[in-house]
Amino acid sequence: MYGGLSGSGVSVRVDQYLPDLVPHDAISDHARRIHRVLRAAGHDAHLHAAHVDRSLRRQASRWQEADPPPPRGGLMLYHASTGSRLAPWLAEQAAGGARLAVDYHNVTPARFFDRWDPESAARCRAGREELKLLASYAPLAVADSAYNELELADSGYERTATCPLLIDLDAYRQPPDDASVERLLPEDRGPGSSWLFVGRIAPNKCQHDVVAAFAVFRRLHDPGARLTLVGGTTSPGYLRAVRRLCAELGVDAAVTFRSAMPHAQLLAQLQAADVFVCLSQHEGFCVPLVESMVVGLPIVALSASAVPETLASAGVLLGGNDPLLVAEAVAALLADDRRRDALVAAGRRRAEDFELRRTSRVMLDAIVSAP
Repeated sequence: MYGGLSGSGVSVRVDQYLPDLVPHDAISDHARRIHRVLRAAGHDAHLHAAHVDRSLRRQASRWQEADPPPPRGGLMLYHASTGSRLAPWLAEQAAGGARLAVDYHNVTPARFFDRWDPESAARCRAGREELKLLASYAPLAVADSAYNELELADSGYERTATCPLLIDLDAYRQPPDDASVERLLPEDRGPGSSWLFVGRIAPNKCQHDVVAAFAVFRRLHDPGARLTLVGGTTSPGYLRAVRRLCAELGVDAAVTFRSAMPHAQLLAQLQAADVFVCLSQHEGFCVPLVESMVVGLPIVALSASAVPETLASAGVLLGGNDPLLVAEAVAALLADDRRRDALVAAGRRRAEDFELRRTSRVMLDAIVSAP
């Protein structure tokens, strides 16, 4: 998978740092893949996180503020996505002469959380300030998308590069195992059309807009349609509000909430759906779009933040989130087999741009050439 990634031929020590290392998380998976890429290329790679899930403790060490800095001459790579005690510690190490680079995954604007979760809003604001703080100490910053790269420039970073998240596409090109298929609800394979959205239940991802559009779609087009929302929650208050909206619109029996799931189960869910509907207002990359393209699931999405960049012309991009507009777009897509097939083919072609061998090379070259 990582063959031929020899880099510059000189071994480099790279210590990655991130706030959280947890399963079924795009940033955590990305960092772990970078770790494997570095090791495969002969580099001395280490992984640290302020919080390490119990299941991943053999893969990373738990960072603490009292930890000594890594040996001089190596590179510290920080995955910036939220406020963290790591940021000022890294700034202190860099001020003392350590080399630092940033891999920016976007920090959600705090305004999305102000109403629902003040603590999350505070972490987002801290993350934005910490991103600016590190600009004085990091000669290089890598972004998941051009959208994120613009934010790096606005935050004061002078040398930037773009490299998509590292995703193992081959893992999505295989049929799901029988046990994962059996875990699907009977309705997931029923006669009604199946809507799917994957992403944390969070205000910026706008699951409430998906529910509203789904309710219109059921009333006007397909009374037997079902919606599955997959993802853990960042904001319990927002999750409760989305559930209440389902009840108020009379679709609570047709909407299933599922927490983040292992890869095999997610693969089965993706392959059982008829359409992926994303109305998120803020995404720095949006890995589920790529996952959907790989498995051949057509996409209807709001054209916002990094979504049009990731999706390109491989899906239906909408200029607004009006429930009727969204419902009619999904209905038109599902009723037109030729158009659906064309978008599925375009999605599979677009997904090839994110092949792990290609993105691994871009990321490795950026790391080993960091000042």
